[in-house]
Amino acid sequence: MAIASALPFPFALDTSRVGLVVIDMQRDFLEPGGFGESLGNDVRPLQAIVPTVATLIAGFRQAGRPVIHTRECHAPDLSDCPQPKLARGAPGMRIGDPGPMGRILIRGEPGAEIVPELAPLPGEIVLDKPGKGAFHATPLQAELRRLGLTQLVLAGVTTEVCVQTTMREANDRGYECLLAQDATESYFPEFKAATLAMIRAQGAIVGWTAGTDAILEALA
Repeated sequence: MAIASALPFPFALDTSRVGLVVIDMQRDFLEPGGFGESLGNDVRPLQAIVPTVATLIAGFRQAGRPVIHTRECHAPDLSDCPQPKLARGAPGMRIGDPGPMGRILIRGEPGAEIVPELAPLPGEIVLDKPGKGAFHATPLQAELRRLGLTQLVLAGVTTEVCVQTTMREANDRGYECLLAQDATESYFPEFKAATLAMIRAQGAIVGWTAGTDAILEALA
């Protein structure tokens, strides 16, 4: 079914081949005291999209379509975290340092978990990724092939970093990508706006954007 309001032109949604990928809706990025705030960011804009992301997830579950969750986090010994990344953030509040939600962005720590409102259901795929893109050093490609997906709806944070990187990776691998524009957010409004424009430039060179309500209407 076509999503007429999608930009830059209607998106032909294949309800039998589409899945939802929710990027990094983690406590360390959305809550005070996490890595996002340690970089000097206001986390409130990211918190504000949680109800919309929850609505999107619920719609895909109701339609019986796959929901895939990602978490950006690292091994406890930091062996999968490159040195330049370790240098980001204020001293004492960097990846691996103790924080109010355990060690920051470390696999298995409370801060690396997805916020409770968006908790994965048993059986849903949850991928821990050490990089920005969800394909790097994860089994995402194999899972998408196993599920028979050719289209991806994306949501999550942040728009210009992990979401856009994943969308570009997927585009290079032949997936048609649609970003739920009200279910993604950035610490910087201008970065989100620029990313939406880049994604749909030149005739959807990376993909399409559309609102959650329009996506779910087509899915149903």
